[in-house]
Amino acid sequence: MLTIGYDIGSSSVKAVLFDAEKGTTLAGAYSPKQEMPILARQPGWAEQDPAMWWENLKEATREILGAAPGLPDRIGAIGISYQMHGLVVVGKGGNVLRPSIIWCDSRATGIGRDAFDRLGHGRCLNSLLNSPGNFTASKLRWVREHEPALFAGIHKYFLPGDYIAMRLTDRISTTVPGLSEEMVWDFRANALAGFLLDDYGIPPSLIPETVPTFGDQGTLVRKAADELNLRAGIPVTYRAGDQPNNALSLNVLEPGEVAATAGTSGVVYAVSGTLSPDPESRVNSFAHVNHSAKATRIGVLLCINGCGIAYSWMRRILGKADTPYEKLNALAAEAPAGSGGLILLPFGNGAERMFGDRDIGADISGAVFTVHSDAHLIRAVQEGVAWSFKYGMDIMTEFGMLPQVIRAGSANMFRSRVFCETLANTADVAIELYNTDGAQGAARGAALGAGFYSSPADAFKGLARTETIDPDPARNAECLDHYERWKEALQRRLSTTGENKGFTRRSPA
Repeated sequence: MLTIGYDIGSSSVKAVLFDAEKGTTLAGAYSPKQEMPILARQPGWAEQDPAMWWENLKEATREILGAAPGLPDRIGAIGISYQMHGLVVVGKGGNVLRPSIIWCDSRATGIGRDAFDRLGHGRCLNSLLNSPGNFTASKLRWVREHEPALFAGIHKYFLPGDYIAMRLTDRISTTVPGLSEEMVWDFRANALAGFLLDDYGIPPSLIPETVPTFGDQGTLVRKAADELNLRAGIPVTYRAGDQPNNALSLNVLEPGEVAATAGTSGVVYAVSGTLSPDPESRVNSFAHVNHSAKATRIGVLLCINGCGIAYSWMRRILGKADTPYEKLNALAAEAPAGSGGLILLPFGNGAERMFGDRDIGADISGAVFTVHSDAHLIRAVQEGVAWSFKYGMDIMTEFGMLPQVIRAGSANMFRSRVFCETLANTADVAIELYNTDGAQGAARGAALGAGFYSSPADAFKGLARTETIDPDPARNAECLDHYERWKEALQRRLSTTGENKGFTRRSPA
């Protein structure tokens, strides 16, 4: 059986055509070739038109079908991965009422903070495993407060992946992991979090029907099939947020296993078998793809908003927008470890959860005009992101997560030797790279959801490790010295950003 996997990111839409029997990708494509635009009508805002995702999905589909002619009739299932925490609102006809407020939009930070205090920290952490934060429900509350006429016309609200599923199947639905990402799932009650919905004034009727993460989510309707040049009736059998899906793509399903990504944002994602939230909500906990009321599987997620987006920003600033990242990675290797004292804090993409939802902004310090070159600047970005990972991983160790191995797809910043070695040597962890990505994970998930594989273990027989970067004990002390200087710069930055850029966390109620 062949499957199609879609990965709906904020930079591009990726698609793969996957041979489930052999466990190999037959064709892959992404669209657009440059990053999709993000509309920022005010500082801290980030919006995208959902129709843009659909148009790029169509283009990516056209490319994979063109690269593997004669195979569409063999496609047996479709899977969807998507950017988490975005808000899409539609009217009764399924028409989108406003641009999507996407994951890195920080306008609802204050709404989530106030609800956390009002509802009680203990209650929120116990039931939601998080503070309400800047997640989807808080974004919908912002719409209710600031766009009341539009809110009154909402038929359903949902996540970006739910929008794509609606376009494919004409069925409006979501999943339990999706509801947990929105902050409207009560893990203790195993039901909707009525106390938060009531507080936010969100009628439960606005929430779509719930479908399983793996299984029947509807079938491809004629209109969508014609637009995609596929046959009608293909079932959609899998849907998950990009980070749980990335973990799935790396066969990270059981407690103690850890996955990572370094795309637009950077993420470390560890699977836990307990309902144990971070009391300070610096990292977040969501239902993993294989979570159930009988088998607790929680994805503990550390997110760094400023990751690959910091790298792409530096590429543009240096006038190298057309230079392949492979060449930039080679240029970074020409600079010495520590970037000759140049330090970059890559936090310029909205409020950062690990800093208490404060938007501290990016910062470059230590520049010497007669010393530092493009190579130093590029290396400083890669080291800054790697040390951001280390800083967040230190938070995760505070409640028992001590990763020895991190699995990642051989993609984005993990294609940089400088980045991988800096992270491995500073955090003292091995990094395993695999020939997979989010779209392939969605395609494997589709085959699992369609019942093609008898077990998850069977689904990963074609997953190949391409490289392992082991920590070098001889470089650990040097990397830690550079990291300590970076951390000192971070502490100075944190001490000079206050209520005007975010907020200072209060003591738990």
